[in-house]
Amino acid sequence: MQLAERLWLLVDEPIVNEYFETIEELEELLANRCNILTEMKAEIKNLTNYHWLNFSEIFREF
Repeated sequence: MQLAERLWLLVDEPIVNEYFETIEELEELLANRCNILTEMKAEIKNLTNYHWLNFSEIFREF
């Protein structure tokens, strides 16, 4: 299993069984989901359980 495979459930959740008229609609929904995921640090940590994962570097604000 790839390291990120456990996280696909979190990304796929809002798009499962949905229909999108345009790729832009899908892109907007996924961008919003990524913003939500930046606040789900505990859930992501529980799924990955990688002691070396540094969230401050991954989710730093630009």
